[in-house]
Amino acid sequence: MLRIRHEVNGGPEMLFAEEAAPPQAGAGEVLIRVEVVGVTLPTVRKVLEGREPIRLGGEVAGTIVALGPGVTAFGVGDRVTGLCFADAYAEFAVLNTAMTSPIPDDATAVEAVALVRSGLVARGAYEAARVGPGESVLVTAAAGAVGTLALQYAKAAGAGHVAAAVGSADKADFVRGLGADEVLLYEDADWGAPYDVILDGVGGNLLGPAVRALATGGRLVAFSSGGGTVEAYELLVRGASMIGFQIRAIATGKPELYDRWLNELWQMRDAGTLRATVYAEIPLADAARAHTLMEQRRNLGKIVLVP
Repeated sequence: MLRIRHEVNGGPEMLFAEEAAPPQAGAGEVLIRVEVVGVTLPTVRKVLEGREPIRLGGEVAGTIVALGPGVTAFGVGDRVTGLCFADAYAEFAVLNTAMTSPIPDDATAVEAVALVRSGLVARGAYEAARVGPGESVLVTAAAGAVGTLALQYAKAAGAGHVAAAVGSADKADFVRGLGADEVLLYEDADWGAPYDVILDGVGGNLLGPAVRALATGGRLVAFSSGGGTVEAYELLVRGASMIGFQIRAIATGKPELYDRWLNELWQMRDAGTLRATVYAEIPLADAARAHTLMEQRRNLGKIVLVP
């Protein structure tokens, strides 16, 4: 099978294609023939900035071709999507069943990859913030895969005012089309009125201005891989709080909640209140181009690889 990997950390040029034997499904796992791979910012960052090479992970969707010992919830031939933590950039991939879900008959593999994980992160971050009726919500990385769905979810869930923070002005019309009532740039000195809730998908140096944009009693939910630090005093003077969120913790620790959120996502998609946006479908062998687009923050929505 074709697989993408790297031996040295650095830019997209470090990625290369090779032939490898397909993996084997272990206990509680399924082997799928991959149709689509979702490129995630955490993976791009780990290639660019990591201390050592990693086995590239990401969302995948495809058809089950083999079952590992003990698997009864799925069968060979089922179409599924899930999060693969190692060797996702390949023609075959292994999924743990805890992170695997079926794809509805009327959905494509591309749609499943663009909607499921990003939608679950958006849904979960919103839940973690405990947004009250009519409260204001600011979404950072609003033009990204999670941000586009977080904007739509906030509008559908009844937020009173939804603002979008993006890195460049050319993304403004795009996020307004997804429901943003207000658009601001990261570089703006004034981020507008204080917000009750900030859903932050950037982290790093952006945490400072984000916290300072919180209203009294506001909540910031951090779900990015960007790290960063916050001065406790900035939270104290606002009576504000900061909350961390990771969907993997929900999938493994609260599977019933994970399944409920997943069903809600597909129901909202069916109702037309939530739609995944795909920016580019790129051949798997050209994964370096996908990473370049992500590093340059040029994407409006999801970038996927197609074997």
